[in-house]
Amino acid sequence: MKFLILSLAVTASGVSAQTLREGDTVLNDRQMAALSGVRHVFFDGGTSFFSETDRYTYTYPDGGVAHGRYEIRIDGQVCTSFTHGFERCDTYVQSGSRLVLITEDGTRFPVREVN
Repeated sequence: MKFLILSLAVTASGVSAQTLREGDTVLNDRQMAALSGVRHVFFDGGTSFFSETDRYTYTYPDGGVAHGRYEIRIDGQVCTSFTHGFERCDTYVQSGSRLVLITEDGTRFPVREVN
C-alpha cells in the first residue's frame, strides 16, 4: 500500500472550512495528477479509477460501473461528469497517513488502498 506524505498548508479550496478536520491537508492539482493511473479502493469495496487521460470509472461494491470524464482544477478539486448525467466536484485530503475523499456534501470516504 502506498501512502502519500504531503507538506502543504491546509486550505479550504473546494471544501468548506467546517468539512476539514484538524490535520487535513488538501491535495493540490499536481498531487491529484500524481494519483492518475492508480486505483483508489474504499473501505466499502468501491473503487475509483482516474485514467491518465480524462476518463473516470467508479466500480460499485456490487460490480456495477459508472463511467465519466474528470477534470482536475487548479485548487485540487476533481470534478467528474458521469455519462448518466450526474456531476460532482470532490476534494482529496491527506489526513495523517490516510488519503480521504470528501464529497461536495462533506461526506468523507477514507481510501483503504491505492494501487
